[in-house]
Amino acid sequence: MSRIAILLHAKDNVATALADLKKGEQVVASLDDISVDVVLLGDVAFGHKYALRDIAKGEEVIKYGMPIGKALSDIRAGDWVHIHNCRSHRYGFRNDIAVKNTVSWQRLREKKIS
Repeated sequence: MSRIAILLHAKDNVATALADLKKGEQVVASLDDISVDVVLLGDVAFGHKYALRDIAKGEEVIKYGMPIGKALSDIRAGDWVHIHNCRSHRYGFRNDIAVKNTVSWQRLREKKIS
């Protein structure tokens, strides 16, 4: 049996697709003696993540045994996990502040110029 998903760390609540996966497909992600079996609720493209268990809104998404982001909404086991339902730590929340500061700076600048 070929591997179609990978679990990277025992603490992960997401797995990564090693092939294009289809809605309704039963997928097993395993690492050593840990095996997690889910039915996909939607298509998941190669290299993308899907939830191994339910992840509540605001809860951290864990990959590599570390938080990589937070759920923007409730994510069900088998859901595709991507930018529509997960804000990454790498880009997301810290850049929200930067964007707000940039917008505020631009508004201030416009008022001084006019």
